[in-house]
Amino acid sequence: MVSVDHLLAFAAVSFLLIVVPGPSVLFVVGRALAHGRRVAVVTVAGNTFGAYLLVVAVAFGVGAVVERSALVFTVLKLAGAAYLVRLGVKAWRERGSLRAAVAGVGAAAHGRLRTFGEGFAVGVTNPKTLVFFAAVLPQFVDREHGHVMGQMLALGLVFNLIALVSDTVWGLAAAGARGWFGRSPRRLSLVGGAGGLTMIGLGVALAATGRKD
Repeated sequence: MVSVDHLLAFAAVSFLLIVVPGPSVLFVVGRALAHGRRVAVVTVAGNTFGAYLLVVAVAFGVGAVVERSALVFTVLKLAGAAYLVRLGVKAWRERGSLRAAVAGVGAAAHGRLRTFGEGFAVGVTNPKTLVFFAAVLPQFVDREHGHVMGQMLALGLVFNLIALVSDTVWGLAAAGARGWFGRSPRRLSLVGGAGGLTMIGLGVALAATGRKD
């Protein structure tokens, strides 16, 4: 349904946007540093699923409402920011227990479903991603071909597949660095704290972004 030219052009724009570390990358890196490879990968999956739900929302016209409403945009932005800060504070408080987690003790404390849900919540409340889909994605739809909604869903899938690969690479790289820190309780505590502070800083930065007019 999507022309090859439009598909390649959108993939190129998406790659340029995704490859530069943004909120999703910083969030995944923070989770990887605080909890390791498994949590990072599951977080990426949840975040990607949440982001694709935004594509579905845009395809059904919800994105246009957020694009035009300063109130809806601000509420969504602050909800995502508050959630990031909450996760960051929790990671900071639990930084001293990371040694046991690395050794495998209490590994079930951070279940896959919960981790997926946390990643999903961040992905689906990311106003910047929603605005990108609402403002940029429709420009690559060839309306003469028809099936506009299907084209949007297909293009959004391309974006999220690229993001899935990129974010996973970032997460695995951060988790690999965490393994070196794991040989020292002091260093591991520091990296756990750094992961928490990264998420807190990301939440504050998101909340501080200018109000949409």
